[in-house]
Amino acid sequence: MKKNRPLWEPKRRIEAAFRRRLLAIARIIVRQVKGTDDPDEIQRILLQITRTKEYQKLCQSAAMKMVTGLFSDQGHTWRQAAAANGKGRIIYEALRKELQGPAGQRMRELIDDATYRIVTLPSDIGHDAADYVARESLKGRRASDIAEEIQKMFPEKTTARAELIARTQTSMTSTSLTWERAERLGAHWYIWRAVGDARTRHSHEKMEGVLVNWNNPPAPEDLFPILNADGKPRRNTLGHYHAGCCPNCRCYPEPVIDLDQVTFPARIYRGNRIQTVRKKEFERMM
Repeated sequence: MKKNRPLWEPKRRIEAAFRRRLLAIARIIVRQVKGTDDPDEIQRILLQITRTKEYQKLCQSAAMKMVTGLFSDQGHTWRQAAAANGKGRIIYEALRKELQGPAGQRMRELIDDATYRIVTLPSDIGHDAADYVARESLKGRRASDIAEEIQKMFPEKTTARAELIARTQTSMTSTSLTWERAERLGAHWYIWRAVGDARTRHSHEKMEGVLVNWNNPPAPEDLFPILNADGKPRRNTLGHYHAGCCPNCRCYPEPVIDLDQVTFPARIYRGNRIQTVRKKEFERMM
């Protein structure tokens, strides 16, 4: 029997479509520098790509389709969730009006942010190439040899960067849209949901089921640190963030719109630590 997908888990088809568009853009970038044997010329071409109107429009189109796809899909999810607890009419009215207000502005901001991440893909790779050239030049290596190595590495590096942008931007945009709607509808808490497979980070697996306030993002790597060989915790380079809002994260927030979603006593993030609360106490906090 096929396992039902959790209601709030993002639909991977939108991420997959975004990934295909970004990989197509990556192939265009790779073609532009193919055969170039001068490291400086490679960097110049990469920077020039980011300035062309055609490339910028292509990036904006990919970003717009991803953001509007998530926006539409989440609207359906909110209506499904509301219908299950009698708040359907309230949420339906809010969804109907949202494009005329701050939600429409927020969506445009998300499109601009995603567009920027894609547009700067060539220049980011160019900076990486420049750093590589500088390191290898200090070793006394010839420019032609360095360029040849860059040509070999370039397709793989470009594809990997495009895939990272696809995964991370889709997840972060999805969380941002959920946050925007949740706050507007008075749902100030969410349940951190982790995918829970072999690729799930240790800290994110431990965050599964924890109640989080939108105004107080946790630092999972500090709450559940991985220890180095000397017994000291690894340095947290990610800081505080919400579910789905760090590189390659597949976690997602499940907004609390009905207390029946929560199993009490429940774990909650508060005061920079995980605590346990009972239903009455949490009701006073909502």
